[in-house]
Amino acid sequence: MPTIPLRDRSGAEVGTVELDDAVFGIEPNVPVMHQVVTAQLAARRSGTQSTKTRAEVSGGGAKPFRQKGTGRARQGSIRAPQFRGGGVALGPKPRSYAQRTPKKMVRLALRSALSDRAAEGRVIVVEDWDFPAPRTKDGIACLDALGVEGTALVVVPFDHDVAQLTFRNLPQVHVLTPNELNTYDVLVHDVVVFSADTLPGADRPSSATEDTGAADNAAEDTAAEDTAAEDTGAEAAENGEVES
Repeated sequence: MPTIPLRDRSGAEVGTVELDDAVFGIEPNVPVMHQVVTAQLAARRSGTQSTKTRAEVSGGGAKPFRQKGTGRARQGSIRAPQFRGGGVALGPKPRSYAQRTPKKMVRLALRSALSDRAAEGRVIVVEDWDFPAPRTKDGIACLDALGVEGTALVVVPFDHDVAQLTFRNLPQVHVLTPNELNTYDVLVHDVVVFSADTLPGADRPSSATEDTGAADNAAEDTAAEDTAAEDTGAEAAENGEVES
């Protein structure tokens, strides 16, 4: 696994962190990234453009002139497409530009984009966004200390409102939560900055409380089954005595 420095908010190294090869160490699939980004940009289109056909424009209810004898081409309405002020033939109508993209393709494109940024050394991991209060000045100082140049994609935890408020006013910074991470935003920014708890593929410590709770539940279920079996045996014995 590739290893990169783990930094604090002031830019000092406080350790190292291993990047998951399945997320940051694959060969980028350029055609898949292109297709997913195209689908993302297409889904952003509002699709509200509209034109009127000859049936929707006003006027043109009467035949402009008689069928024969004028020497002109026959016409049935002055709102036909060839007339000024007439309807539009085959014009655009409101529609959705969304494309169906398989989930596996979306995940592959995101892993390819992250692998490309990691291979170029453009992935930074911060131990924690321990800002005392939301201040844009602190956000600027933090990015300068981390050596961020150009645009940056900052991934913050869900409940870290202070970090979101600190970075959101910076025009060269885009703030996302882990569930909003996507291929387009990774590729369009120069640097991707994660905190230690938002790094994709990072090992999470197993919860001993959950394991203990599961064991306790299993023990309770076993005890309940034994009690039920004893009650059933006692009832059967009583029934046998009554019959005899």
